[in-house]
Amino acid sequence: MIAVVLVFGLIIGSFLNVCIYRIPRGKSIIYPSSSCPVCGVRIKWYDNIPVLSYILLKGRCRSCKSKISPVYPIVELLTAIYTVLMYLKFGLGIDFAFYLIFGYMLIVGSFIDFFHYIIPDRISIGLAIVGLVYGFVMHELVHSLIGFAFGFILLLLVAILGKAIFKKDAMGGGDIKLLGALGTFVGIKGVLFTLFAASLLGSFVGIVLIALGKTSVSQRIPFGPYLSLSAILYIFMGYQIITKIYGV
Repeated sequence: MIAVVLVFGLIIGSFLNVCIYRIPRGKSIIYPSSSCPVCGVRIKWYDNIPVLSYILLKGRCRSCKSKISPVYPIVELLTAIYTVLMYLKFGLGIDFAFYLIFGYMLIVGSFIDFFHYIIPDRISIGLAIVGLVYGFVMHELVHSLIGFAFGFILLLLVAILGKAIFKKDAMGGGDIKLLGALGTFVGIKGVLFTLFAASLLGSFVGIVLIALGKTSVSQRIPFGPYLSLSAILYIFMGYQIITKIYGV
């Protein structure tokens, strides 16, 4: 069964690549079929097999020989691994289905934020709607609503305070909406854990990049990927960490 779940994740990962490329460009994620962004030649099905085609083509377009971004197989592998981990945690069922959507939307939003410094509303607001539906299905709608409000307001206050101190925007509106959306799934404790872990992780990565000369103090660093990773971390072990530390 794990092999089936893995293949399913790879296939979904291929579709997520389409979303990552097309959504910020305002293009349809359904039509037309995939084509090389350099020469425009439609990609044949046998050149669109997740990960395998990238390896066989040696990372280059069959038609124009231009380089294919390694982001494509990375997204496919990441999606497959996430899918398997969710299956191992939840098994087949409602939780598995909703948390797959949760993770898939976060993967798309994170990569878009990483490359374009935006988190599209269709990701943040869409995720919030999915979270509220999940809360309704699981008879925890109030919990989801409180989680959304807490996450949204908390990061909004951080943004307002940051702007007052640094005299510039310290947090994007997409990040604020994203933390609210995450709150529909993880609740108040999850929001606190996510924000703390994301800040810690983002600061660490930022310091490393500055030390390596890859970025500067004034350069923008997308926060969405760290929020997403931290929320997923909470799903797997955050509750246990909080329980062990605080006994609650």
